[in-house]
Amino acid sequence: MELLHKNLTEQIINCFYKVYNTLGYGFLEKVYENAFTIELQKKGLEIKCQHPIKVFYDNKVIGEYFADIVVNNMIILELKANATIKNEHEIQLMNYLKATEMEVGFVFNFGHEPEYSRKVFMNKFKHKQF
Repeated sequence: MELLHKNLTEQIINCFYKVYNTLGYGFLEKVYENAFTIELQKKGLEIKCQHPIKVFYDNKVIGEYFADIVVNNMIILELKANATIKNEHEIQLMNYLKATEMEVGFVFNFGHEPEYSRKVFMNKFKHKQF
């Protein structure tokens, strides 16, 4: 079975490692976000930083969050600079996916070691309120 958005996700992962290998560990998330954005744009990708995500309940907006980066209106990127990716980071990403029409997301961690987690939440399983 082919991965959803395989070519695009490979480009994103390559950009992640380029940024990590260049900057290393120890900067704030915003520094990595800025560098990651530059690398993604060099690949010709459409980037939205701090993209608003509205959460609906009973057709009313009950909350608004901001995804670190959205690529080509298809993939959500959440960036961290922690020792490791934690369960709550993955839950945060899954909730972003549930609240949008986007089906693929990543948590990228610029910790002591570079790591990422890929999540998929298909639209056919979502309650369509976005």
